[in-house]
Amino acid sequence: MNPTAIRRYAAVSLGLVTAGVLAVGSQAKDEAQTTEAKTMEMNAETTATAEVGKKAPDFTLVDIDGKTHSLSDYAGKVVILEWFNPDCPFVKKHHQMHKSMHDTYHAAKEQGAVWLAINSAAPGKQGARLEYHQEARKNYGIEYPLLLDESGTVGKAYGALTTPHMFVIAADGTLVYQGAIDDSPTTDKLGETNYVLGALEAIKAGKAVGTANTKPYGCSVKYVS
Repeated sequence: MNPTAIRRYAAVSLGLVTAGVLAVGSQAKDEAQTTEAKTMEMNAETTATAEVGKKAPDFTLVDIDGKTHSLSDYAGKVVILEWFNPDCPFVKKHHQMHKSMHDTYHAAKEQGAVWLAINSAAPGKQGARLEYHQEARKNYGIEYPLLLDESGTVGKAYGALTTPHMFVIAADGTLVYQGAIDDSPTTDKLGETNYVLGALEAIKAGKAVGTANTKPYGCSVKYVS
């Protein structure tokens, strides 16, 4: 093959390779955009803002045992959400010092309600390590799932501000209570009024929840910066 022919062959080959690379790159880009679109579609409802009196945003999270939970899995049941941080002294107050979270959970369980704890702390932040949750489940005697929300997507959708921050969802999916568990914003004293129990009693009696919004207290949720 003469030099001119060699140069032409090389040019054609390079053109084919370049076209192939561009095609592969374009396909990968299209696939990435499709995946992103599907993810955005799946999370569209989760990114809605929770509001008392309206349908609670659906979500899907994995617990510390690797099991997946979606709010929609529990349609037709009352659901209590507890924002959780095993290192928070306010959480320890209700889980260890007074066992009030334990007692409230059992009252909810007797009514057939579902209880889910959620930690929206980002990796590396206080209380985010898997080991902490495993230890807390054992030390606190927690009998319900502990879900991890490391991206903070669900926490922000619900407007969770503190640990604990409680949410009560009626059997029809309506959010009927959000706020503190009780009326004592301290790390030691138990309050006289348990708002979550009050909400459960109202639901059981077929009445509207008297106090549907309260100011949550506790440690701030350690979201992604």
